[in-house]
Amino acid sequence: MNVLMFPGQGAQAVGMGRELHDAFPVARRTFEEADDVLGYALSEVCFAGPADRLTQTDVCQPALVAVSVAAWRVAAEHGLTGDLVMGHSLGEYSALVAAGAIGFDAALRLVAERGAAMQAAADARPGAMAAVLGAGDDEVAELCARARDVWPANFNCHGQVVVSGTVDGIDRLLRLVAEAGGRATRLQVAGAFHSPLMAPAADRLAPALAAWEPSAPEVPFLSTTTAEREGPERMRAILLDQLTAPVRFGAAVSRALDLGATRFVELGPGRVLSGLVKRVRRDAVTVQIGAPGDLGVLVEG
Repeated sequence: MNVLMFPGQGAQAVGMGRELHDAFPVARRTFEEADDVLGYALSEVCFAGPADRLTQTDVCQPALVAVSVAAWRVAAEHGLTGDLVMGHSLGEYSALVAAGAIGFDAALRLVAERGAAMQAAADARPGAMAAVLGAGDDEVAELCARARDVWPANFNCHGQVVVSGTVDGIDRLLRLVAEAGGRATRLQVAGAFHSPLMAPAADRLAPALAAWEPSAPEVPFLSTTTAEREGPERMRAILLDQLTAPVRFGAAVSRALDLGATRFVELGPGRVLSGLVKRVRRDAVTVQIGAPGDLGVLVEG
């Protein structure tokens, strides 16, 4: 049972997607479509940067969807099929494209608005995020409560929880972790994602999501917001909730394993999700496809 996984913000890197674009017509068409839909040369930002432009939230999000969908389309032409799809936060949009629940053009428009809304919310009320390592979920939640104005944002796997909050709140949390002898690292991000500080972004995105009519997925969609399989009647609410709710990636991986997952295929730039899957179950089979040289695993698998 193949689980197709799609990365979220943070996986971006200058040069991503270029090899796929140069090697495969379907990838070339994917980037051309993205450029046309968005009205600017997104492909050039992916391929050549500059890095500060690519990391801007309003550019980064459609860029990651474009690269992930290009990788999925190439892999599908080489025989990859999925039995379940899932994505980390933003990656849920790519997953829904692969599931057939949303068209690529509609996904690009939504994530462009999503990115702009999140950037505006971060500019209006600056926030920060940090990764707490080696502590349990409940322990991190208690630290957040003590720090004040900090909330769990990503339950990625056992021993890795990302937290989100005000700048002062994250400073307090880092001190509390250090005093307890723990480890935490501040992340280089533009705002307090997956926290109540993103409520203005949710308000702005709501009309765009309300105007979208999801299709019934051809491949079951496993949400990392709820860690359950979800149908089209829930998709708009989930994509809205994910802005302020934590990502439950570890729980979603466990659910996929319970459903019979035998291989996790990460499509797009980076290998972060594959590493997290291994932290959930060490012997899980993972595959990453983001460049032409990765396609051999489809034959081997």
